[in-house]
Amino acid sequence: MNFFTRLFLSTIAVIIATYLLPGIAIIGDSLEVFITSFIVAVIISLLNATVKPLLIILTIPITVVTFGLFLMVINAIIILATDVIVPGFIVDSFWWALIFSLLMWIINSLLMGLSGKHQK
Repeated sequence: MNFFTRLFLSTIAVIIATYLLPGIAIIGDSLEVFITSFIVAVIISLLNATVKPLLIILTIPITVVTFGLFLMVINAIIILATDVIVPGFIVDSFWWALIFSLLMWIINSLLMGLSGKHQK
């Protein structure tokens, strides 16, 4: 699947997840919400490509002990880092970041399936 298609679907997922969760907010009117959601999707993609692999390597022992559940904590940390980086994107707490990352995964999976595009 094309990178830009995935990025667009991630932007839509950010908008939907933000709408559904009261602990996550994007400040602004509709155009600002879309632009901020796009920036959030880009930053999450960049952090997932650069920082997340390092965090996974550093936390291998705890990830093994928790049978991989600690990876959800790493995802929440990525969301909290995005909150710090992107002005207008507000995450109230770690728990909202954790729920947001789970909801993003579900929405992204549904949107990718509905788009009819499969990764090869």
